[in-house]
Formats: sequence, C-alpha cells, structure tokens
Amino acid sequence: MAELFAEYKTLIVFLHVMSAVVWVGGMIAMRYAAHPSFMEIESGKEKLERVTHALKRLFTIVFPFTIILVATAVVMLIGYDLKSTEYAQYGYIKEGIWSVMFVNFIVMISRRNRAAKLLVEGDVAGAKFSMALVGKYMIPVNIALGVIAIFLGSSLSSVL
Repeated sequence: MAELFAEYKTLIVFLHVMSAVVWVGGMIAMRYAAHPSFMEIESGKEKLERVTHALKRLFTIVFPFTIILVATAVVMLIGYDLKSTEYAQYGYIKEGIWSVMFVNFIVMISRRNRAAKLLVEGDVAGAKFSMALVGKYMIPVNIALGVIAIFLGSSLSSVL
C-alpha cells in the first residue's frame, strides 16, 4: 500500500480533498442556498416533495465520494505511516470525525427515504417529522464536523 501511495500520491491526495469538498460543499449549498428557497414554498406537501427530491439527488452525488474519501484516507494513513509519527492523533481524530459524519449521513438517507415513502402514502405530517432533524441539526452537524476535518487535514498536510 505504501508503494501505491508513493507512486500515486498526488492523485490520491487530490481525490481525498475533492471528496471532502463535494461532501461538505454539497451540504453547505443545500443547507444555506437551497433550503431557504424551499422554505418559501407555501404548500407543506410541495415543500417536502422538493426537499426530499433535492436531498435524494445530493445524496446520490455524495455517496460515491464518501467511499472515495474513506479509501484514500486509508491509503494515506498507511502511505504516510502516520501511526508512527507524532501526528498520529490527528489522523485518528480525522478518522473519528469522518466516521461520525458517515453514520449521520446514512441516518439522513434513511430519514429522507422514509419521508419520501410517507409522502407517497399521503402522510405529510409523518414526512415532516421524519425530515425535521435532517435540515435543522443533522446537516449542520456534518458541515461543522467536515470543516473541522478539512482544517485538520490541511494542518496535517503542512507537516507531513
């Protein structure tokens, strides 16, 4: 694995950074650009339909990048031999952050899917309940964690 990293370091780091940008940037765009526009829709059902549709598209785009992020992180941890440096703790912190973010992401997908199903069944109140935590807490938490992880990665890259 270390040889793979040595040979393709630039590409691996690029894919890692690009994956973080797509994931965190997509959530920022959804929460702070699209979400306020959706909130201007008066019909509760139509609003939820638009939000669930937009989130489905976002999650479809982001999911492959979460896999790339994890794969490149593993290659970089091994390639930099981070565990045997004084910076190992930062690598572990980043791993933990991205892991929490991924679990949160999977729960968001589940809640969005449940809301979409409830909307098809005509249960607007149930769909609203299912989606309430996503926009209000789950996406902002992932944004904050992602920004912290990106900062840690930037800091780490300057010393490795």
